[in-house]
Amino acid sequence: MPDTGGSPHRLGAGSAWAQAPQAPPAAKKEAFLNKAPVSKEVLKVKLPAAYEAHLDNGLTILILENHRLPQISMTLQIRGMGGIFDPPGMNGLAGITAQMMREGTATRTSKQIAEDVDRLAASVGASAATDSQFGDVFISGLTDNFADWFGLGTDVLLHPSFPAEEWAKLKQRQLVGLKQQRTSASFLASERFSKAVYGDFPASVISATPASIEAVTPEAMKKFYAEHYVPQNATLGIAGDVTPAEIMPKLKAALGGWKKTEWTPKLPTDPTPAAGPRVLLVNRPGSVQTNLVMGNIAINRTSPDYCAFVVLHQVLGSNPAARLFLNLREDKGYTYGAYSNFTANMFPGPWRANSEVRTDVTEGSMREFFNEFRRIRDEKVPVNELEEKKRAVVASFAFSLESPQSVLSLAITRKAYGLPADYWDTYPAKIAAVTADDLQRVAKKFLSLDNIQIVAVGDASKIKSVMEKYGKVTVFDTDGKTVE
Repeated sequence: MPDTGGSPHRLGAGSAWAQAPQAPPAAKKEAFLNKAPVSKEVLKVKLPAAYEAHLDNGLTILILENHRLPQISMTLQIRGMGGIFDPPGMNGLAGITAQMMREGTATRTSKQIAEDVDRLAASVGASAATDSQFGDVFISGLTDNFADWFGLGTDVLLHPSFPAEEWAKLKQRQLVGLKQQRTSASFLASERFSKAVYGDFPASVISATPASIEAVTPEAMKKFYAEHYVPQNATLGIAGDVTPAEIMPKLKAALGGWKKTEWTPKLPTDPTPAAGPRVLLVNRPGSVQTNLVMGNIAINRTSPDYCAFVVLHQVLGSNPAARLFLNLREDKGYTYGAYSNFTANMFPGPWRANSEVRTDVTEGSMREFFNEFRRIRDEKVPVNELEEKKRAVVASFAFSLESPQSVLSLAITRKAYGLPADYWDTYPAKIAAVTADDLQRVAKKFLSLDNIQIVAVGDASKIKSVMEKYGKVTVFDTDGKTVE
């Protein structure tokens, strides 16, 4: 990624988060009946540039000043902290390690940490998803008691003790949670879909298992923490009522002693789209609904097709004004909602379309999903529809800039993926430049019906014959075992 270091720069306290263009003067008065006036000008934004610095141990620091409220938020993103790096047989270790950080340090018990968080009106915690390469440690609080909550947060970050008695309590809750999630049709669908599209890639695993939970020990957490929680792979983002001059000495004093290592996270070979169509049916006898998920591997975050893919799904299904929702819910009444989206990481992630429909309309729902897939592949999106969807993407982006935390998140994302320094400033223009030809091209390239992976969770006795029209059906039970 391009280095935006060199000489750090500051954001002046009076800088605007976003600047929309001035509307041109009207040439004449016109009456608009039942229509809102629409500007065709591209929104111009200039995001506040983060002050960037680096500690000697390799920790990257991004600071965004915003003095509207007496609050400070910190997000420490660590590449290598996520569940992609769980060791064999210990699925869930990364997430458990993150969760256990608040359960005790060398000098504080779990109860003391909880009491201190409440007393200081602060937030301290960590999370690491099973199917991600990243994890986050988050700390926030008020400006006037910064020293207290920052000290608590850095203690949790740097000195977790992973006490065995707290793990014993959490483990029992985890085991109960695993049983409960297997009663959820949406979980079963997501589990089977991830295995279908990712194959042997680690992101195919979205949850721990009872066996992997039992294999986790405090010693395993300590080992994972020591190897993966390292400053050279971390970015600390800070937003709020703070200045670099005030906070940098405190950051150096608190985090300068965090020891750098030579470990660098390395991902396996990128996943590739599954070859050939497959239908995977999870049998839930007596179910009155069918949970449908379908798609395949598509793009990573740095793909040149990213912006076109954003607009594509704005048209297809990322919101209640998109085609899938309007067709399956508003027109046909098959469901409460039908959607599409996509995941883009360091590695390629999948596009997916999904809905929960009544069992008796499973056949009609599948037909309409495929009608919409063919329509967006075979027909160019009309100009008016395309322009409306692009404006919706840009408007949503502009609205997000009202939140300092959202702007900080954009800065961290840009840094994590090595995007150009002006990436977010030019994002509205890139969205506006997407054409109908671009949408058709990426739809034909990625929304292939020749290798689509289809998951259906429902009563096999009622829907198997429907699903067989889309390929050979493999049936699983709710424990994930193949039954036929």
